Amino acid sequence: MTGSLGLGARVLAVVAHPDDESFGLGALIAAFSRLGSDTALLCFTHGEASTLHGLDRDLHRVRESELNRAAATLGMGDVRLLDYPDGKLDTSSLDTLRTDVEAMIERSHPDLLLVFDEGGITGHPDHVRATEAAIACARGDLPVAAWALPQDVAAVLNLEFGSAFAGRPPSELDFRLPVDRVTQRRAIACHASQASDNPVLWRRLELLGDTEWLRILNRHGS
Repeated sequence: MTGSLGLGARVLAVVAHPDDESFGLGALIAAFSRLGSDTALLCFTHGEASTLHGLDRDLHRVRESELNRAAATLGMGDVRLLDYPDGKLDTSSLDTLRTDVEAMIERSHPDLLLVFDEGGITGHPDHVRATEAAIACARGDLPVAAWALPQDVAAVLNLEFGSAFAGRPPSELDFRLPVDRVTQRRAIACHASQASDNPVLWRRLELLGDTEWLRILNRHGS
């Protein structure tokens, strides 16, 4: 379904890896920034376990640099990159992760938390855990909005690539947002170690066109 989302003056995105803010949330973050919202980012890992890079350099440092460039491109004013082990975020205590999110909330004073959908979109345990940590910090006055995929888009991607995207039926999608992909694509290009051979990403953006979808995860302060 469609609806209107009260855009907060301050948005905090909580993600697992460098590039999640661009590949996944990029069009949404760019839209918030374009509308004058202050946007901040908490990223739990350096993404050092990625197998996409094909680089001889220290991927830990490479991806930190890529993240900083991408965040600036998206108009994000405050970025905190933590050093939890990539691929093992789900083994970290939820209480510990929640403490990090709460510290960032105190630092950036957001009106909205922005995360990946429950299930992590692709089922990646790190994505799931990052969203769980954000939800654990939710209060009645601090909504958690999740980037979600329509089930028809997920079905096409899974058929064409043998992937495991989890889509949502229309009844579970709360807000339809028109987006401009130009800034998102510029941010994606900042992640050169990850974007050069990623056909699933480009196909997803093609299928979504100029639209993204959000779900509200903590209705009535739950």
